[in-house]
Amino acid sequence: MKLYHCRGARSLRPLWALEEMGLDYELVTLKFPPRVFDKSFKSVNPLGTVPCLVDGDLTMTESSAICEYLGQKYGPTSLIVAPDEKEYGDYLNWLHRADATLTFPQTLVFRYTALEPEERRQPQVVEDYRAWFLGRWRSVDAALEERDYLCANRFTMADICVGFALFFANTLGISEAMTPNVEKWWGRLTERPAYQRAIAYGAD
Repeated sequence: MKLYHCRGARSLRPLWALEEMGLDYELVTLKFPPRVFDKSFKSVNPLGTVPCLVDGDLTMTESSAICEYLGQKYGPTSLIVAPDEKEYGDYLNWLHRADATLTFPQTLVFRYTALEPEERRQPQVVEDYRAWFLGRWRSVDAALEERDYLCANRFTMADICVGFALFFANTLGISEAMTPNVEKWWGRLTERPAYQRAIAYGAD
């Protein structure tokens, strides 16, 4: 397997998952955004985005889907929640919420505060989508009110995928996301050796 990764990007999700599972893989670290700094990368992933996982003749580009794939394909592992478990539906919902609901508004905040040139930045877009994210982030805080992890009474791919959204919020300075419940959960996540290894890859 080969994973294409940019430090601080959504590719942290599958990288962290690979480290948690102890799988053999090759890591290719690119400068962000790779479609700008490595034109040849589009021959691997025409979207020009990371992550990109190549496993034999399979290529995947969606970070949460890659985490689910790894758990299902290369398990058994406690990182996935099986269909016969009570919280299977909750688990799937968290996996999809992580990107579609939580990371999506963050990408607009990022674009219009950091990626666009000064004359194209849009403070109103930033304000609106920052509020959008925080409104939806309340679901995470509520879920952690009486539990250590998001579902199934254990650390799972859901924590990895939603955990990246908090990592990104910290990067963007959205400090309101770090409620007391979330802060305790984040402490449990970041003390994991696999997270510490993943976050160190690509460091200067």
